[in-house]
Amino acid sequence: MSRLRALCQQPQFLLLAMAFVMPLTFSVWNALLNNFVIEKAQFSGAEIGMLQSLREIPGFLAFTAVFVLLVMKEQTLALVSLAILSVGVAITGWFPFELGLYCTTVLMSVGFHYFETINQSLTLQWLSKEQSAHFMGKQLAVKGFASLLAYGLIWVLMEWFAVSYNTVYMLAGGAGLLICVFLWLAFPQFKQPSTQNKKLILRKRYWLYYGLTFFSGARRQIFVVFAAFMMVEKFHYSVGDISLLFMINYVFNLLFAPSIGKWIARIGERNALVFEYIGLALLFSGYALVENAHIAGALYVIDHLFFAMAIAMKTYLQKIADPKDIAATSGVSFTINHIAAVIIPALLGIVWLTSPALVFFIGTGFTLCSLLLALNIPAIPQPGAEVRVNILDWANQAAIPAPHTDVQVNK
Repeated sequence: MSRLRALCQQPQFLLLAMAFVMPLTFSVWNALLNNFVIEKAQFSGAEIGMLQSLREIPGFLAFTAVFVLLVMKEQTLALVSLAILSVGVAITGWFPFELGLYCTTVLMSVGFHYFETINQSLTLQWLSKEQSAHFMGKQLAVKGFASLLAYGLIWVLMEWFAVSYNTVYMLAGGAGLLICVFLWLAFPQFKQPSTQNKKLILRKRYWLYYGLTFFSGARRQIFVVFAAFMMVEKFHYSVGDISLLFMINYVFNLLFAPSIGKWIARIGERNALVFEYIGLALLFSGYALVENAHIAGALYVIDHLFFAMAIAMKTYLQKIADPKDIAATSGVSFTINHIAAVIIPALLGIVWLTSPALVFFIGTGFTLCSLLLALNIPAIPQPGAEVRVNILDWANQAAIPAPHTDVQVNK
């Protein structure tokens, strides 16, 4: 008991506990979604497309979290967001019709995206620059364990005991809500290292981070929407096959994510991101050309592992940002990340009808854009040294007309 009390005095332990709760509930919602909406709500492609678009809107509006911080502390908002996520998951099974599912999805998504925004902010504030990369690797490992636990419970409850969708949603959401209440009662309010700015912030000196964030969102949509879809449409993967791929992905996160965090801290953000983007460019090109189901599955698993290296983007922000800007910048970055989420699926869905390979080659193009940006990260990022070459300064100089000079002519 004394050991638990000691852990409850550590903000790092709270971050790990919250990192466990989020995927425990969200993974259940995500895993059951397609089967539930088809079997219980008779969704077609049009309805599921609308649901997924609605789900991304709170991500696009994540910048509004900074306004909530005017009346609520970040730690409190993180726990409230987790509770909202849990409630949204718990009540999903009670609304097996179109409007009901749209509403529960938006509720769940508000909690999910606010939590992800605030969690990133708290992690970057509560951890030192030397610790953050390794710690974020630990967070990914904890998320991987929670997701594996969620998938395992779904399989046991629904395959062995024929438990209903509603019961599984209630169990997952209820468990998440109970853990949130425990965390609220068990942990004190930790002191913030810096008082956060409570307004929207777009700083020119963060432009490289904004660019990396945008292209990260564009790539993520191609991976999430089209890579898994290709497995089913082209290679006829079953639900069991897809579930196995997810489980392998989370096992890899559990085993390797902490080591990836240490590795990033050792080699630096620029080298880590350059390595990631070269690898992802090859993987997206591989998706475009692959004709073997087993190789496609291997690409999918490796792709997921590469995305763990996105830790380097967060530690880059931590190193260049004013500590007071972290909360506001995290919210703005989530919005920038989700600009692509609103646009990419619909546009590339049309491209997919004529050329699936072209969709993945476009993903290669996005990755190469990220690579060019990553090459501009300094070896030691810090305030005042955010980039190696400031393109914005070049643009400003080009926009300023050259001063008029009188030329004297000797007669």
